[in-house]
Amino acid sequence: MARNIQSLERAAAMLRLLAGGERRLGLSDIASSLGLAKGTAHGILRTLQQVGFVEQDEASGRYQLGAELLRLGTTYLDVHELRARALVWTDDLARSSGESVYLGVLHQQGVLIVHHVFRPDDSRQVLEVGAMQPLHSTALGKVLAAYDPVAHSEALEADRQAFTDRTVCDPDAFERILDATRARGYAADVEETWEGVASVAAPVHDRRRMPVGAVGVTGAVERLQQDGELRPELIAAVRDCARSVSRDLGARRF
Repeated sequence: MARNIQSLERAAAMLRLLAGGERRLGLSDIASSLGLAKGTAHGILRTLQQVGFVEQDEASGRYQLGAELLRLGTTYLDVHELRARALVWTDDLARSSGESVYLGVLHQQGVLIVHHVFRPDDSRQVLEVGAMQPLHSTALGKVLAAYDPVAHSEALEADRQAFTDRTVCDPDAFERILDATRARGYAADVEETWEGVASVAAPVHDRRRMPVGAVGVTGAVERLQQDGELRPELIAAVRDCARSVSRDLGARRF
């Protein structure tokens, strides 16, 4: 049996680490998280940096995913029918809502972001295509878990981490949230994953009426809420976007 190449395994683990959690990590954080000596971790990072897969912030010295890796990922994702069909509609949603728009699919017990439209203002933002989000706490994840039986099973089997004091981890309470999601046609996340951040998402279906993804908006709680409730016009816009993408995929009655 052929042996795995340890240095490639370590590089892959490093890229996965940088793709999840905090966007930038220091050398010590990376080495300790992967159980590597600092010298070993630094050598791998330097190689990844040379080929453009990792970038180092000059001010902080921390590392993040590089533009070349994102370009390669985007090249693959561009051929993904879901993303291609959603491009126009997600752009429209970002313009009308004034918020960031995300398109996600089920992948490895989480939500893989396959398309990200920046909030239409002049603020500094980081492209999150290729990032992973949890199933149990995000609006995108709850939509997938509510409509996709595989996502539902994976959400229940996974370790549901409490990211904030609002995160719902109890399985019975989580099931009630999924029931409510199916009943109203959308899911919400109000500071369940990140403090001060809220999101709304709705399901995307294909011509077989199968759930193939979720689309949603994410932004500051004070912008997405009004009088303590999610803005109804924002919910309507997200659902309209999801229906439009579904129709373009051949779905009927959306």
